[in-house]
Amino acid sequence: MSKNSLDYLDQLEAEAIHILREVAGQFEKPALLFSGGKDSITLVRLAEKAFRPGKFPFPLVHIDTGHNFGETITYRDHMMERINEKLIVGYVQDSINEGKVIEQKGKNASRNALQTVTLLDTIAKHGFDACIGGARRDEEKARAKERIFSVRDEFGQWDPKRQRPELWNIYNGKIHKGENVRVFPISNWTELDVWNYIRRENIELPSIYFAHERNCITRNGQLMAASPFLNMDEEDVVIRKKVRFRTVGDMTCTAAVESEATYIDDIIEEISASKISERGARMDDKVSEAAMEDRKKGGYF
Repeated sequence: MSKNSLDYLDQLEAEAIHILREVAGQFEKPALLFSGGKDSITLVRLAEKAFRPGKFPFPLVHIDTGHNFGETITYRDHMMERINEKLIVGYVQDSINEGKVIEQKGKNASRNALQTVTLLDTIAKHGFDACIGGARRDEEKARAKERIFSVRDEFGQWDPKRQRPELWNIYNGKIHKGENVRVFPISNWTELDVWNYIRRENIELPSIYFAHERNCITRNGQLMAASPFLNMDEEDVVIRKKVRFRTVGDMTCTAAVESEATYIDDIIEEISASKISERGARMDDKVSEAAMEDRKKGGYF
């Protein structure tokens, strides 16, 4: 990697560390939302650089849909053993059992949308006033609208008209009782920046990010991992494919891409040549043109 590239990653890293320290300084009960995906894993590394040798000034929070990739949960558990930090898990199944959400029916049913209720309940239960996440502006047009400090009202809802100016890297975390702030330290990063940083820092990732053979079905023109969580019928033909995943979410809404990329350098080369964003492999973003924005207004991260 060239010296200029290293300098650029250093700049992104310094900005993210500054934001994490701002969160620690401005809020009483922050949390870091952890999905087991590459972006939240990158946030954990940045938090280590920001706060070690001390403990993190916030717990990690995972909203578990119950339909996760097994590799992701295994990675999460091993990582928590390594970093020795507090993990809080909110279970979508609990929200279903309590009658707060209704499980979707039909062939394309997913729990992805249901996790918003579980997230808001977890925030309220623990009194979090700031939640750190790994969303980036290059992922999706609704996320490109959002500031680094994004205020949510007492119902967890996002109003694009309430965006605050962030001139000269000054972040305003002042909120009223009941409100919270969603914070995006790597908002200015791209997918390629994240992968270059992972390579530079030699960060371990869940194995599903690398090419491997897996049983798949084709649904709505996308390759989906064959899973008990998918409502499969006689039209679904299971085929063996060599694939990897660019993004990690529910098994019911995260599509794979055919790939031979088994090393990080291969992935970086593949992404550099791709004309489709990583969110192009998320079925939940294809519900409508404004699918992500609608979910964010309802409390989604």
